[in-house]
Amino acid sequence: MRAAVLHLDDLRVPVETGGASRKAKLTIEADGSLRLRAAEDVATDELRQFLASKRDWVYRKLAEKEVLQHDPVTKELVDGEGFLYLGRSHRLKIYDADGAVRLERGRLILPRLLVEAGEASLIAWYQRCGDAWLRPRVKSWAERLRVEPGAIEVADLGHKWGSATAGRLVRIHWAALQLSPSLVDYVLAHELAHLREAHHGPDFWQLLARVMPDYDERKQELAQRGARLWFGGTY
Repeated sequence: MRAAVLHLDDLRVPVETGGASRKAKLTIEADGSLRLRAAEDVATDELRQFLASKRDWVYRKLAEKEVLQHDPVTKELVDGEGFLYLGRSHRLKIYDADGAVRLERGRLILPRLLVEAGEASLIAWYQRCGDAWLRPRVKSWAERLRVEPGAIEVADLGHKWGSATAGRLVRIHWAALQLSPSLVDYVLAHELAHLREAHHGPDFWQLLARVMPDYDERKQELAQRGARLWFGGTY
């Protein structure tokens, strides 16, 4: 007899029987609950494998839902506004000076001449600093995962934290650089693992677990914290 309820990590997934197609269908309800529908002859083990293959999709969609349920984080380009970088908050200081955006003695310095450019100057700073910070970590994680990435790029990826292409280009969202180093490492290792395992099947998660045993805790923390980050948007 097939189980009436399955679990994906700590998420409860009721199983409904119906339809002529053997193809299972997983949906996320408005309240964030999961529901799995499949034909009667689909075995429990087959459904468990299907759920495991959908793990990343589930967490990504739940994170997007949480983002939509919260007002977008907005920032003001004024003295004292806080901006996160690698998990630490830095107060903005607007200076009557030339040059680029920079960190100086714990303050995020924004030259007054760049204020008119708005958030673009700050996003460019995240991209520049993120690129420099990530490069040595790419090498370290790539060695552990036994992959050979190509270029690394920090960019705006919408609701995606990262991507890895067939051409071995690894891209990380600039907004991810607001997270703590351990969570940025999760995003980076996750994308690098895709250079060996393109899909989120059991082999992918086993590969990631070998180099990052606590990946599941980091993934869940990312879903919680990521929804409350600044993705651009100023008054």
